[in-house]
Amino acid sequence: MSDIRLYMFQSGMQRCKVRDIRMNQGNGEDYEIPVPWFLLTHPKGNTIIDGGLAAEGLADPRGYWGDVVDSYQPMMTEGQGCLAQLAKLGISHEEIRFVALSHLHSDHSGAVGRFPNATHIVQRREYEYAFAPDWFAAGAYIRRDFDRPGLKWHFLEGAATNGYDLYGDGALRMIFTPGHSVGHQSFLVQLSNTGTILLTIDAAYTLDHWNEKALPGLMASAVDTVRSVGKLRALAGQTDAMVVTGHDPEVWPRFRQAPAYYD
Repeated sequence: MSDIRLYMFQSGMQRCKVRDIRMNQGNGEDYEIPVPWFLLTHPKGNTIIDGGLAAEGLADPRGYWGDVVDSYQPMMTEGQGCLAQLAKLGISHEEIRFVALSHLHSDHSGAVGRFPNATHIVQRREYEYAFAPDWFAAGAYIRRDFDRPGLKWHFLEGAATNGYDLYGDGALRMIFTPGHSVGHQSFLVQLSNTGTILLTIDAAYTLDHWNEKALPGLMASAVDTVRSVGKLRALAGQTDAMVVTGHDPEVWPRFRQAPAYYD
């Protein structure tokens, strides 16, 4: 596994409110959160995890993302798009074999359709829900991000695929963690030197959420959200994992940012 590396990237920030991240907290204060995404290099083919925001939306944010920009304002440059950042590492779009998607909210779907050789992996229920979301979640799904002809998709089937091992060697496992969205999944990465890294993605926005001190401001199910955090906490304990939460502005800067990496 010596050739396996995890790179952590950030596609800018989003300006929102404290209450959007920690339910019922804050008094309308602004809050700026990072938008992370990841690259796992592997001898059997490289994997992008999510991809952040779509860079093409920056020219006309309201025209691309709609009124959701009133609640989640993108603070990003084109150079922070996934393709531009990979190019700085000398990695071309043809070198990506998989795009693994935690869910299809617009701050996670920035890699979809940008890699011609990639198989896109997502929970089937997430993909189907994204085309007809409930009213309260509709702004989070930007159809032009994922409704692209000719893509290769591989659909996972909920709890039956919990722990799906992409490469068959334990390097990248997908953990079914519904709650934030109906088909959310998190990722367990196993590296030779670093050990285990748990990418909670939006199953836990922040350490307050991880430590059961707050609920997120957006979720499909509070019950599933709490149970998924409990499931991940148990998994982290069993594997002695380094935990990387989804959008924590206090914690995210502590991790190595690309071009640095974990191996």
